[in-house]
Amino acid sequence: MKQINIFKYVAGAALITVFSSCNDFLDKEPQATISPDKYLVEESQLASYANGLYKDILPGHGYGYGIFGEDKDTDNQASFDYNDRYIPGQWKTKQSQKMDDDSYRFKFIYSCNYFLENVLPHYNGKTLSGDDTKIRQYIGEIYFLRAHEYFKRYQMFGDFPIVRNTVPDQMEPLADASKRSPRNEVARFIISDLDSAIMLMGSGKGTDKTRINKETALLLKSRVALFEGTWLKYFKNTAFVPNGPEWPGKSKEYNAGYQFPTGDIDKEINYFLTQSMEAAKAVGDAITLVENTGLVQQSAAEAANPYMDMFSAENMSEYSEVLLWRPYSKALGVTHNVVTAGQHGNYGIGLTRGMVEGFLMANGLPIYSANSGYQGDETIADVRKDRDSRLSIFLKEPGQKNILFEAAGGDMAVPIEPYPVILNSNPEKGYSTGYALRKGGSYDRKQCDNTLNYTGAVAFRGTEALLNYIEACYERDGALDGTAQNYWRQIRERSHIDPDYNKTIAATDMSKEALNDWGAYSAGQLVNPTLYNIRRERRCELMAEALRYMDLRRWRAMDQMINTPYHIEGFKIWGEMQNWYKNEDGTSQLVYGMDNQKSNVSEPTRSKYLRPYEKVNNNIAKDGYRWSMAHYLTPYNIQHFDITSSTGNIEDSPIYQNPYWPTEANMPAIR
Repeated sequence: MKQINIFKYVAGAALITVFSSCNDFLDKEPQATISPDKYLVEESQLASYANGLYKDILPGHGYGYGIFGEDKDTDNQASFDYNDRYIPGQWKTKQSQKMDDDSYRFKFIYSCNYFLENVLPHYNGKTLSGDDTKIRQYIGEIYFLRAHEYFKRYQMFGDFPIVRNTVPDQMEPLADASKRSPRNEVARFIISDLDSAIMLMGSGKGTDKTRINKETALLLKSRVALFEGTWLKYFKNTAFVPNGPEWPGKSKEYNAGYQFPTGDIDKEINYFLTQSMEAAKAVGDAITLVENTGLVQQSAAEAANPYMDMFSAENMSEYSEVLLWRPYSKALGVTHNVVTAGQHGNYGIGLTRGMVEGFLMANGLPIYSANSGYQGDETIADVRKDRDSRLSIFLKEPGQKNILFEAAGGDMAVPIEPYPVILNSNPEKGYSTGYALRKGGSYDRKQCDNTLNYTGAVAFRGTEALLNYIEACYERDGALDGTAQNYWRQIRERSHIDPDYNKTIAATDMSKEALNDWGAYSAGQLVNPTLYNIRRERRCELMAEALRYMDLRRWRAMDQMINTPYHIEGFKIWGEMQNWYKNEDGTSQLVYGMDNQKSNVSEPTRSKYLRPYEKVNNNIAKDGYRWSMAHYLTPYNIQHFDITSSTGNIEDSPIYQNPYWPTEANMPAIR
């Protein structure tokens, strides 16, 4: 019985689960009689197998605001509900989870291993039938998909088992396979898979960009290497890196004498940052940034803004900086609800005051700087005026047109943007912070049928490569080389900001930036203005693209909240905008009072700005967001210790718990 449980979590899935991704094969032979030598032997079968893994592993839109809502629960975006990880004592260890809900799961890793284990011998023996270029492409895709899935697990757990093959359902090999490799070795393994993918796959240029390609693998490589390089740098001399004080890996004999491949942690940091730069440059030098007119199209006769349209196109292949995207089809029943969410309050996921105030003025100055020209935040129109165009084009303003192209249907369309609907707590219609985005929104009514939207989803965008290079260069060298400087100017020029970033750096007051941006910190200390502005550029360019929490963790950007709470805020409700919420007789619709269960806004004595979690006393997030060191990593479920121990004693398990997490179920972090 114990072996079967281990198989589910370490091996990841039974063979029948692998076949569930390959329906074409099920039509040919019954599951019980299929064998690898009969179905993974020709080009079309390899393609079908890879296709079956795309939807499960790659980023895509789901219900609600899709990818654009994934940054909720950070300092960038907030929903109506708080996240347990920011409330002391609320995030707890679990005894077990269903396999598909378990973040430790190996299901898709197993599927990739199964493919490679069976296909590579055929490929090396030249017994696969079909076009060699396409065969190499599909093998490369599986390497990429394994790397992508591993990157998800590595971000959550750090040290992680490296499993290259399927594992027999026997105690000894399964227990051995569960041993955790040091996190930097996992990162190296991911990079190795991506190098294989880069070598095998073709370029995405001139294609429909719906298949994984060489450029996508290079971008992911730069992302992975930047993650590990900065993690090692900011968690150096802690329990979160190999050989650091209290590193739990030391408790197991197989890791006790670990040595970095490069000799020491500083050289290891430089290795990863260099890898990131090289991969990023290979992408960055080859792409052209999509034009941004800096304007919000407001009639069918006006010129479109290609940069805005890129995020909601039905066909994204024509956009030069899109490296990989996922298509949707109403006819095929593969749809989402992003456009509908964008017609309302982004499915209750609002931009925070911190995110809004982080954007520069178009003249390159922070909003608090003398002579910045900032009009204040009494209205959303004031907030948008003369700002970085990435804010002014994507931040919705009452009175703007949301529909420019009429069509039949589209019952969920909101033709004219209303005052933010902050008094409706239903995420389908409500605005949680008062600030809502039109990123990913469409002006076409045909896209506004509920759950039947079929715009594409950008999975990888080349501009990230420019940002990765800039950051990795500065983190490694403490200065920007010519390539980094050129990349930064390109991004600012496209955003209609004064390209002189040194002007911005000179005007930056870190004590003010710290009020609104967790990325102003690393390890509880303010970073220097140059590094901060590099992080600011990344924050603004990648807003609502599901990368913020990744960045905050690798920067170690939440230590300051261990002792000092951070209050999530939205727009300035206790100012001119309160007049938007009045009855016909002039009385206010706004009700406040922490002890008043009818309260629908936060009270002005707390802040002039709307605090979505501070309306009533029984909201346990009412005192602000806090942090625990343990929360930088996800805890192992206790079941994993139980089923890998041959004696029943957790201490005898070959795995170890992450720093400051207990090995008892239903317990919060130790610190």
